[in-house]
Amino acid sequence: MLAAAADGKPDAVREALADGADIEARDDRGRTPLLLAATGDHDVAARILVEAGADPDAQDDQEDSAWLVTGVTGSVKMARVLIPAEPDYTLENRYGGTSLIPAGEHGHADYVREVLKSTDMDVDHVNDLGWTALLEAVILGDGGADHQEVVELLLDGGADPKLADRDGVTPLQHAQDKGQDEIVELLRAAGA
Repeated sequence: MLAAAADGKPDAVREALADGADIEARDDRGRTPLLLAATGDHDVAARILVEAGADPDAQDDQEDSAWLVTGVTGSVKMARVLIPAEPDYTLENRYGGTSLIPAGEHGHADYVREVLKSTDMDVDHVNDLGWTALLEAVILGDGGADHQEVVELLLDGGADPKLADRDGVTPLQHAQDKGQDEIVELLRAAGA
């Protein structure tokens, strides 16, 4: 089951389920078949597992879950597979963040758009570093078109442009320090 899910082999996943394989089996890192399928962006295998009742919130030894991994990969198709499984959108990764925060870091605009449209995720969730998705998009982003779009989506989705990091530095100040002129303008237009 684990190998079939990791390799994205839907027929092998179906066969393993039919043979009574444990849908919540764990590998040596604590990853379930659904987490392995999500990590590899194997949406068909993941759909089979979701329909069979796989837990989208099962976390591995690094505190990743199938849902949390979608924020890193930015996979809209996988997010759409997992949403019907009703994942816990408040579940946190090892950095105390929800899936929106790594999506902001990586500039996954399409993913951010989908999550803001299809879930009730807290757009201003603060991780253990003291950062929101907006702060992460500015601090760890390159200021390019993808990160600009993420910033715009987050602001349109209700992100507080004045919410500072734990040192009191606002997204606007970070953007100015990094020379991200387009993001500076977006933040100013949002009342930062």
